[in-house]
This record gives sequence, structure tokens and C-alpha cells, in this order.
Amino acid sequence: MTAESPAQTVQRLFPLLAEGKTAEAAALFADSVSFSIPHPPGIPWVPVVDSSEGMQTFFELLRTHVQPKEFDLQHVISEGDDVVLIGRMVSEVKKTGRNIDTAFALHATVRGGQITRYHLYEDTYAVGKAYFDD
Repeated sequence: MTAESPAQTVQRLFPLLAEGKTAEAAALFADSVSFSIPHPPGIPWVPVVDSSEGMQTFFELLRTHVQPKEFDLQHVISEGDDVVLIGRMVSEVKKTGRNIDTAFALHATVRGGQITRYHLYEDTYAVGKAYFDD
């Protein structure tokens, strides 16, 4: 049996999240995780994360506050343990009913079959505009 590539490991994450399987998604992560999502202060779905348990908390908070609407994965770039995903996503903030429509890049690292880095870059202005009341 051939071992799964880092890109395959990272791409398994999204169907699990779409199905609401936060525990199974978090199980893809190592005990120690480098997590980064730059965001405006006060966004309630981005906690401090440093572990697979923290990733599960993040995924559950995300489901509580945001409704995914579109996810378009356009490019997967993989070299060694590093995987970069580039695409576009649209999500509705449940509190306001406003959409976050943003391009994104996700830099993930997979070591020993588990994700050890999850750094997401998106339009933080769009996130703040959709969440905070004007």
C-alpha cells in the first residue's frame, strides 16, 4: 500500500468539514500544530490553537458562526512536506447574514502523515466588514 501524499492528506480535510465531521477533521492534525489566521480583533471563530484539540475547537467555532456557501479550490502546489492551496471561498456570517467573499491561500505542512502547520491567508477586511455591525 502506498502512503498518502501530503497534498492528499490536506485535501481530505475539506470533505470532512463539509460533512460537519469536526473530530475526524481534527484527527488529521498532529499533537502540536502551528496555527495562524490573521484576523481583525474580536472575530469569535479564531481561537488560539496549538494542538489537534485546538483545531477541533476552531472547526466547531467556525460551524457555529459561519455557514459555508462556496469553496473553489483552484491550485494545489506541493513540494516535500509543504502544501499550498489557492482558491476562493464564500461564507455567510450567521450573526449578520453578510457574505465573506475572499480569495485564500492555505499553507499546510504534513509530517508523519499528520498536519503540523495550518496557516490561512484571506481578505481580513472582508471578514471584518461581514462580521461587525457598521
